[in-house]
Amino acid sequence: MIECRKPLLSTVCVLLTSQWVLAGEPEVHWPSGWQIEELAPEGDASVSAQAVSRQRAIKNDENGQTLMVMELTATPIEAGHKVNLQGVLLEMRKSIQKDFAQGGYQSVCTKMHPSTLSRLDALETTCVITENGRHVLSQTLVGAVDTDKAYVFSYAGQAQAYDASKNEVSSVRDSLKL
Repeated sequence: MIECRKPLLSTVCVLLTSQWVLAGEPEVHWPSGWQIEELAPEGDASVSAQAVSRQRAIKNDENGQTLMVMELTATPIEAGHKVNLQGVLLEMRKSIQKDFAQGGYQSVCTKMHPSTLSRLDALETTCVITENGRHVLSQTLVGAVDTDKAYVFSYAGQAQAYDASKNEVSSVRDSLKL
């Protein structure tokens, strides 16, 4: 099994704390058996620490190795600011590809396509990360914008765990109250 915990967690953290992530206090029902974390916001000091909401759930194997990570970040939007959601997700996707390339991985991402996140229209993209032609990781980014908040829901994991966790991910997405 490939040791991917550090690149997986660091990529999710970098992406979701970057200036591109645009929220509030969403309600999330994480799957049982996952390690749940409330995260303190980092990055842009101009955004109030109390206003940004970051929640993460981690699925580990019996040896403590990270198999999957799901994270929801919600950030307030200043009045009058129009979010270019496609541009934000494209930058995040580019960052994923660059970070994994620096680690010796190759990645291919789907085109941005319409989706939903809770009650909101969203955009979604999925990246498949390979090493020497072998599928090792997958990561999906889903972004949505509300009137005063923007959300990014990200989930990533080792290839087999990603496929095996589809029902849990769907359950979390279906339970979101934004």
